[in-house]
Amino acid sequence: MPVIRIVHRTSAPAAEAWSRLTDWERHGAQVPLTRTIIETAPPTHAGTIFTARTGVGRITFDDRMEVVVWRPPAGGSPGLVRLEKRGRAVTGWAEIEIHPLPTGGSEIHWREELRLRGLPRALDPAVAAAGHVLFSRAIARLLRR
Repeated sequence: MPVIRIVHRTSAPAAEAWSRLTDWERHGAQVPLTRTIIETAPPTHAGTIFTARTGVGRITFDDRMEVVVWRPPAGGSPGLVRLEKRGRAVTGWAEIEIHPLPTGGSEIHWREELRLRGLPRALDPAVAAAGHVLFSRAIARLLRR
């Protein structure tokens, strides 16, 4: 499975970055042809399930995810959310870790292991490269005010 690792610094405090990066509905708006469907009542917690549906018309695929770790940043400690991908087409996991910086702002560590069923492993490097570009842009957009 290709592993995607992104480190991003922002002037936003950790709590604000957390709020923006865990707003699952806004994630769909950052990925072309994608919308997010929240299946669990708010607020987000371990056990929350949502689906990112990508496609046009009847040609779609779902990235169904479950929040398995939900630990917001608090008292100077980093926050961590871990998602397990439970779809038929997309499997793997994603983690977003947000570290408060002593000088203000925060540092985001986004890690994702992504597998698209039916896609040959020879294409893993291309999937990782495309994922890196896509997720880097999404992070930057989600953190904008």
